Amino acid sequence: MNDALQIERRGAVLTLWLNRPELHNAFDASLIARLTAALEAAGRDDSVRAVVVAGHGASFSAGADMQWMRGMAAASEADNREDSLALARLMRTLDELPKPTLARVHGAAFGGGVGLVACCDIAIASTSARFGLTESRLGLLPAVISPYVIEAIGPRQARRWFATGEHFDADTALRIGLVHQLVEPERLDEALERQLALLDKAGPIASSTAKQLVRQVRDSHDRDALDRDNAALIARLRVSAEGQEGLGAFLDKRAPHWVTEA
Repeated sequence: MNDALQIERRGAVLTLWLNRPELHNAFDASLIARLTAALEAAGRDDSVRAVVVAGHGASFSAGADMQWMRGMAAASEADNREDSLALARLMRTLDELPKPTLARVHGAAFGGGVGLVACCDIAIASTSARFGLTESRLGLLPAVISPYVIEAIGPRQARRWFATGEHFDADTALRIGLVHQLVEPERLDEALERQLALLDKAGPIASSTAKQLVRQVRDSHDRDALDRDNAALIARLRVSAEGQEGLGAFLDKRAPHWVTEA
């Protein structure tokens, strides 16, 4: 029996491979728990500088495993609430992970698979990828993943796709902001490596703090307090060991010590 989650380490990059290809990498409770645990461990590991989420086989992820959903349909409302909270914990862990995260998207990305894409900092998709928030076709809604999908595509787009449950293509995913870049299928890994190389050139603390800055600015309702917080952040970074090394390397016309590639 294949391991439903394969963890690959290459240098400072951790790749989490969803590995249920016969089910298009659909989620069940076990895979959700294992993926959450792997992300939490990556967040604590200072040697990990970036995390990639990818899928083996023909698809990125088709969302919920129908056998699992059948079982939950027969469970109590309380059990369904706990089950949904486990998925919420996965999405929040990925969204708030203190490392840059990248989604490598090919084939189908439906339901919770779209949630994973929306939670990642950088999403690169094949031109042949297909997407869908199809829960409404089952009389359900993408409630758990909604904060992250709405953050990615905005309320106006979400109102359409949540209600209709229709599929959409990669060009639409790019246009509405779900993914950042489209490439031909054979160039997907090349495009991923290019983004990882760019992250390698960025200071590890700076790149891991970037999403915190975005969230802080987004959520602030006090401009004066935000100005003070941002001034404190840049001052702290300038005098930090990483900031000193980065500025020194720039002035000395050399690569900073954290760059692993020439």
